[in-house]
This record gives sequence, structure tokens and C-alpha cells, in this order.
Amino acid sequence: EYIGENGHFRMVFDFSYTDIDTPETGEWFKNSEWTVKELKEKIITNELVTQRNGWGAKYLENHDQPRSINKYLPQEYQDDRSKKMLGMLFMMLHGTPFIYQGQEIGMSNTQMESIDDYNDIATHDQYHRAILSGMSSEEALEGMYRRSRDNSRTPMQWNNQKNAGFSDSNEIWLKTNPNYLDINVEQEQTDDNSVLNFYKKLIHLRSDSSKYKEVAVYGELLPVESSDEVIAYKRKTDDAELLIIVNFSDSENRLCIEGTYEQVLANVALPEMVENVLEIPAYTGAVFSRVLEVD
Repeated sequence: EYIGENGHFRMVFDFSYTDIDTPETGEWFKNSEWTVKELKEKIITNELVTQRNGWGAKYLENHDQPRSINKYLPQEYQDDRSKKMLGMLFMMLHGTPFIYQGQEIGMSNTQMESIDDYNDIATHDQYHRAILSGMSSEEALEGMYRRSRDNSRTPMQWNNQKNAGFSDSNEIWLKTNPNYLDINVEQEQTDDNSVLNFYKKLIHLRSDSSKYKEVAVYGELLPVESSDEVIAYKRKTDDAELLIIVNFSDSENRLCIEGTYEQVLANVALPEMVENVLEIPAYTGAVFSRVLEVD
């Protein structure tokens, strides 16, 4: 409808998987339960339709979304490991990936003390709708913390100085997330294992200097059969193939792999494959490659 031969655009954003946590009523102060299986189905369906008709715009965050780590992961697993896993999930899809400011360092939602700390008019509307529905102010604020788009509009966290290095003003438009002392660009630049440097590695896979560029950017996406909690797919050209595996759960999963692959990148150390079976640790993202014989 929007792209392809009869469409009006070169690329299109798909909101089906980024709005998976919102009810159809639009009352996003209410949490909408979802499963990894549902998320996988939405992502893969979009991929297969988009690559057949045009070019996709891939994203997890933007100015109208909360931070992805809070949306997709339970609080107890919102760490660097999971942030890297999320990065791998969407950076290896077919199309152009859009990285929203702060996503590359793992910025997260900000817990505000009062509804007055929010600027977004939609957030104020949702808060009052929550109160009218019978929620307490604490419950309503929890809904804003979880889903308000102001979560992605706080100052970019450049360093551990005043206002996270964004401004030396005594008054800024939104409160800085207190975790800027630990999560900031300056600190992550010097940490080889940081979320920022992992994103740089993901970007490199698609760059002109990478031997994987052709397959990582233009390769056809093919879904791989896996358990409900694992999102796995291939990117394939005539002479090369990438296998992307994301274990979106807090427990180990297995995946049977046909063929011989070499590991390209992973967010954690992986065990050796035994008889073509890979044991995938919790919240793991990994890319494997192999060269294909051309007839």
C-alpha cells in the first residue's frame, strides 16, 4: 500500500512490533501483555512483506516511543547484555536501521516524581484518564514511567558532569536520568565491552570495509524454525549466508543448525556447538556466517 511499485514512499516504518505493549483502545497507561512468539511473528511477517515489495526502515526507538530496554525486558534483566541483544535483533534485519539518540549507549526510562515533571501533552492526558479509571496517582505514574514518550526525550547523556554534559544551564526542559553518572558516552567510549562499542561492531558489519556488507545489507531474509522464545533468521545472497540468533528469554535454549558456520559476533561467550546443536544462553544475540558454493 505504501511502498513498492504502486506505493508513494521508498521506505516505511512498521509500528506493529513497537506498539506491541499498548492495548487497541489507545489507553497505554494500561499495560498490555505480549509474548516473544507474538513479537517474532510481527517482526518476521513485516520482514517478508517488506523485502518483497520495497525497503524497510528498522527501529526499536524514536521520539514517540519509550526506551526499548524498558519495553522489551523485565526490570531484573535490563542490563548491558540485554541491550546488546536488542541491538543485534534489529540491526541485522533487512532494510535501513535507525538508531535513536541514546539507544547506542543503552539509555533507559526516567522515573519522574510527579506528573508535573512531564512535558508531553499525551502523557498528561493518559495520566488523567488513568486517575479517572480508578488508579491511584502512584499507579498512574508507574504507567507513565513505563510508556511515556518523554522517556526518550530526556537530555542525551554525554558525560558524568552537570546535566549529563548536555547543557550547563540551571534549568532544562526535562530532568536528566540519574543513571547518567554510569551510562554516558564518555565512559562507554573507553570501555571495550560497552553497549556503545558493541553498536559500533554491529554498524561495521554493514559498512563498506566489512566483508559481510553485501549479505548484511542486501541479503534476503529467511526465517529459521526455532522455539517460541528464540528469534532466528538468515540473511542470504548467492555466495554468502549470515545466521542471526536471539534468545529472548531468561533461560537457556537450543537450536539445531544445519551446515558449518563460523561465529562473527556475540554479546556473550558461547559454548562450542555439539553435533550441530547450539546451547544459547539467556538473552544472547549472535551472528554466524558461512560461504556458499556457487554452481
